[in-house]
Amino acid sequence: MKPSVVLYKPLPEDLRARLDDFASVTEIKGLNPHTIAAHADALRQAEGIIGSGGKVDAEFLQLAPKLRVASTVSVGYDNFDVDALNQRGVVLMHTPTVLTETVADTMMALVLTTARRVVEVAERVKAGEWQKSIGPDWFGVDVHHKKLGILGMGRIGLALAQRAHAGFSMEVLYNARNHHPQAEERFNARYCDLDTLLAESDFLCISLPLTEQTHHLIGREQLAKMKSGAILINAGRGPVVDEHALIEALKVGKLRSAGLDVFDQEPLPLSSELLKLPNVVALPHIGSATHETRYGMAKDAVENLIAALSGKPEKNCVNPQVLQD
Repeated sequence: MKPSVVLYKPLPEDLRARLDDFASVTEIKGLNPHTIAAHADALRQAEGIIGSGGKVDAEFLQLAPKLRVASTVSVGYDNFDVDALNQRGVVLMHTPTVLTETVADTMMALVLTTARRVVEVAERVKAGEWQKSIGPDWFGVDVHHKKLGILGMGRIGLALAQRAHAGFSMEVLYNARNHHPQAEERFNARYCDLDTLLAESDFLCISLPLTEQTHHLIGREQLAKMKSGAILINAGRGPVVDEHALIEALKVGKLRSAGLDVFDQEPLPLSSELLKLPNVVALPHIGSATHETRYGMAKDAVENLIAALSGKPEKNCVNPQVLQD
């Protein structure tokens, strides 16, 4: 008998067919109180769930007593209560590898866009302000040969270091839980403590997951330690940075600008002060948003689910200790 699976994010036709061949699938439109209540019977029978968004916590798990595997179409899993999953023996799968290069591209794009004020000056051209040869009030700053600081030297950080070092002859600094010999050997990256990273970086690029330890890791005190005129890039998770403190640092000119793909609240409210600042580039969480990468993430998520429900999750498991219990 096929295992029962609840799908809460649409899949490309071929991947849906792959999932249908393996499992008995009930598709619902997201995980929210309305859909959860409307599909209570399917959730009670579900051995697997696959999708992205929504909250999977102890309360949700009570509604899915047969659940064995959760497969998220994302690298981040902060909407999952991993402790609750562990207590229930539910395996959590994610897609950490397929989006690496695409997110690194996005971060490098933010570096270039903020440094050269691309969005701001393009809007000025559209507004008819380009009436003569531009002056210093239109100028940006160079990227090449500057110091790029990376906070979080994982897969994405390493890919960003490659772009900065090989493409723009930048000096790469980084801070992470551990030294990264590959980054140091390939890109001459220099490990430093957080205070040194803040003080020396012309561009501070954040690529960290959201945990209790990283929540508001960059706050008012840390922003004050940054080099005056530095640029902050965040494509990790919004709450890693204290948004109110960042707005203050941008307003007073401590930071030259910020390039943000993630925020405290998403979608970003129209009332956010970030939208009123000309020195902020705000993107709608597009880090992995290319056709190729989103397909690859969905494919990985399907294969992750099938492997885990088959008892063979060889990679991409967030909580492998569950498999040993």
